[in-house]
Amino acid sequence: MARTTGRSPLQVSEEEKTKLEELSRSRTVPLRESERAKILLAYVGGQPLSRIAAEVQVSRDTVYKCIDKALAMGVMAGLKDLYHCPKEPTITPEAKAWVIHLACTKPKDLGYAAEVWSRRLLAQHVREQAKEAGHPSLLRAAKATVQRILEEQKLRPHKVKYYLERRDPEFERKMKEVLLVYREVYTVVQSQGRRTTYTVSVDEKPGVQALANVAPDRPPVPGRHAEIGRDYEYKRLGTASIMASLDLHDGHVIARVERRHRSREFILLLKDLDAYYPADATIRVILDNHSAHVSKETRLFLASKPNRFLYVHTPTHGSWLNLVESLFGKMARTFLRHIRVASWDELKTRILKGVAEMNDQPVQFRWTKFDLINAEAN
Repeated sequence: MARTTGRSPLQVSEEEKTKLEELSRSRTVPLRESERAKILLAYVGGQPLSRIAAEVQVSRDTVYKCIDKALAMGVMAGLKDLYHCPKEPTITPEAKAWVIHLACTKPKDLGYAAEVWSRRLLAQHVREQAKEAGHPSLLRAAKATVQRILEEQKLRPHKVKYYLERRDPEFERKMKEVLLVYREVYTVVQSQGRRTTYTVSVDEKPGVQALANVAPDRPPVPGRHAEIGRDYEYKRLGTASIMASLDLHDGHVIARVERRHRSREFILLLKDLDAYYPADATIRVILDNHSAHVSKETRLFLASKPNRFLYVHTPTHGSWLNLVESLFGKMARTFLRHIRVASWDELKTRILKGVAEMNDQPVQFRWTKFDLINAEAN
């Protein structure tokens, strides 16, 4: 085939030709290296440069550069990128600081509808306002450019990380009070002394859904499917609220299942506690600041039972200090898990049955971390 270029022929040894063939077929080497191996093989075979560019699907300039490097420095040099000094950065430190400042503001404060920046919106704003802000180096800043500037400062303005602010000014005092009660209960249990005060942990688990199947469950079948088969669709039958009291001394649970959680339902739980414990004892109740716990109706009932109930409140946003939350977690992992019922009444019956099964094998929940109290005592 007649050569259509004024460039010299490329001298390739058998070993080098074998290497080029391996690289041209390889799926593991970088794509650019494989393409350059194909270019050199085609050039050695005498193909015109325009056809080489078309077959390898690269530009003619790429073909020219690859062949010229191979002719000047050898076949292997034609496969590699030449060392080059990177260009001096054109984005000034002042321009980067301006981008970071923008990322630390909210787009709504600059007239946009969005609450948080997206990468696209931030890059667009940077380009549109760069000239006016005195940073012409950012006039053509792409989304990737803005992203690299943010990554230098480990900023992610498109993300939201939630936190819980402690709004109770007496958080530490209330927490210490609760932990002191737990330690006292633990001491009494260890000594097996006579109880004149019964400490219970009280809370509610609202929104327990009564869900009904629209098709029967399919049992596991050996050799066919190992799991229970269940139709994705279901019917909602309402929700239930579980109000429970956990005895911190022996793990006994007193619970009610109601459709709502109001003062009247909470008073019914208090009456259950009053009926269960000895009449001459004090019932110390650890509970949160739910309105039903301190409402006028509830206070009237408590006033009718003087010296019977003693409240110990957990701090605001400190419900995790209430040990009954561990009980609700156990319910969620056991009899409430994947529960399906035919009616709301069945849900109530099965929850109370689950509580009865817990009481058959009671578990004494304990708080064993008292580091904060010990630190303050020292």
